Amino acid sequence: MKPFALSLLAMLCLSAAHAEPTATGDLGLIIERAKGSVLLVDQSERAALARIEGLGDLSHASLVYSSDERFAYVFGRDGGLTKVDIVKREIANRVVQAGNAIGGAISDDGTLVAVSNYEPGGVRIFDADTLEMVADIATDSKTIGLVDAPGRRFVFTMWDTGETWIADLSGALEITKIPDMGDRPYDALITANGRTYITGLFGEDGLTALDLWSETPEPIRVLPNYGRGQEEMPVYKMPHLEGWAHTGAEFVLPAVGHHEVLWIDADSLQETGRTRTHGQPVFAMARPDGRHVWVNFAHPLNDTIQVIDTVTKQIVHEFKPGPAVLHMEFTPRGHEVWLSVRDAGKVMIYDTHTFEKLREIEADSPSGIFFTARAHRTGL
Repeated sequence: MKPFALSLLAMLCLSAAHAEPTATGDLGLIIERAKGSVLLVDQSERAALARIEGLGDLSHASLVYSSDERFAYVFGRDGGLTKVDIVKREIANRVVQAGNAIGGAISDDGTLVAVSNYEPGGVRIFDADTLEMVADIATDSKTIGLVDAPGRRFVFTMWDTGETWIADLSGALEITKIPDMGDRPYDALITANGRTYITGLFGEDGLTALDLWSETPEPIRVLPNYGRGQEEMPVYKMPHLEGWAHTGAEFVLPAVGHHEVLWIDADSLQETGRTRTHGQPVFAMARPDGRHVWVNFAHPLNDTIQVIDTVTKQIVHEFKPGPAVLHMEFTPRGHEVWLSVRDAGKVMIYDTHTFEKLREIEADSPSGIFFTARAHRTGL
């Protein structure tokens, strides 16, 4: 090799050796629903780092992360699936795969991204690297409650037909169909161990669970006498079951149409209590240690947060961060919580033990907050 080439190679190696490494474990993305953008933030610095634009309609949006925490897959309401590189702070790829989408999931091995669609319905599955479609699962129904499950599987439910399907992609695509889940399922969750899948029902009282460890999962009715009841109440916003709380031996779920949260034994799936709340809960989210559950509410009472002690099931703190608190996200060990306050145009950061406000970050109509720690959790 010529001396000039050797010198150039040495300089390149030296430059690479001194390049500033990029760590992603402290980062997160916040949906800016009005602008079609996401805001890249740093947890430790409590600061915004960059705005990434061009993601389409994010009026109802969510995202998942690749297992290395570098890429986010953003699911837009317009059917857009956008792959965002948070290291380069740019869009890496984008496809518009449907007319109206409602969320998605990533497989446990990080190779497949699935999108749940209202229009034309069904679930479409994409290669996580290239965003090329690898499966198009037609359902003749709006699909809701799409989650990842262990073993390269996805589980989702039909609003129109009341079925739950399990799509197994560990080899050639195999689908298991489970009928009679209930009338108009509206959302679903899966436990962190991947065993229990629970869907909420809008058209009848109660919820329905599946034991995914069973060879032949069958619907299990949960709280069959609970719902909006004989005195049907207006529902201002459907609660999000992916905001469920698992606190030790119990689940905490937002009630539909009622001003309360429900406590359910995680093993027997029997009711263990109810806590009266300020309004109709949207998210009931557990601090990572499980001691407190933080609850936000539907319009017109959406300026308030309540904190519930999981030992006593009593409200221990209430405050009003501002108009339209849409979402909450805890730091991985739960020492802080970040709140998106849409109509104030801010994300507010609080100490979860003292309830002191630590900082505000300007954001354009912020909604969902997603930290990269989600990359390592089932169902998120």
